[in-house]
Amino acid sequence: MNDTPSNDSPSPAAGAAQLTVDVVSDVVCPWCFIGKRRLERAMALRPDLDVEVNWHPYFLNDWIPREGIGREQYLTTKFGSVERYASIARRVAEAAAGEGLSYAIDRISRQPNTLDCHRLILWARNTGNAARMKQRLMDLYFTEGADLTDREVLVRAAADCGLDRDLTRELLAGDADVDRVSAEALRAKEAGIDGVPCFILGGMLAVSGAQEPEYLAAAMDRAVEERARRGMASATPD
Repeated sequence: MNDTPSNDSPSPAAGAAQLTVDVVSDVVCPWCFIGKRRLERAMALRPDLDVEVNWHPYFLNDWIPREGIGREQYLTTKFGSVERYASIARRVAEAAAGEGLSYAIDRISRQPNTLDCHRLILWARNTGNAARMKQRLMDLYFTEGADLTDREVLVRAAADCGLDRDLTRELLAGDADVDRVSAEALRAKEAGIDGVPCFILGGMLAVSGAQEPEYLAAAMDRAVEERARRGMASATPD
């Protein structure tokens, strides 16, 4: 899923080194919410790199049914109780605030299955808006407390990101790309990814977790250097 994050970073200079960043994440993962912003900040620290970001699906809670479940039921099932999650949530909310994001914990009332969200992100790549779609869905969930199991919420989000409203409604009502998204999410788990976000830099260096922008920027440098080293080694005659 090819796109670049929505940010205010300057365009890379002509002849800039190119780097592909594959991001495996889920729209209801708070650290993915934070990690996307940190990736954007890392890219701003490296205007000399031409970074292409590919967004890949992951199901943080693959046990949740397509219709979703109540937030209280989810927190009780996963964390033991709503109260037990509260201390975790405060720490995450503080980290989000530090990135200029709002994690409105008390607004979320329903925990969705995110298959349809990932279908929207996939379709949005056709208009170059995959990153924008990803951000809109996360803003809806974390900041606005929107119900991502509500098809009309998804249709409006798609329209906000340049997709045709009626076509999106029709596609969501069917099974278009359900198998494709499900298979890609399964491949991520089979590849050993058990925590998200996971950033795969240049196809050779993986960084797990919502690391600080400086760490991500340094990792991007290492990936570029490693690619150059391998290229020189392959060009050396035996």
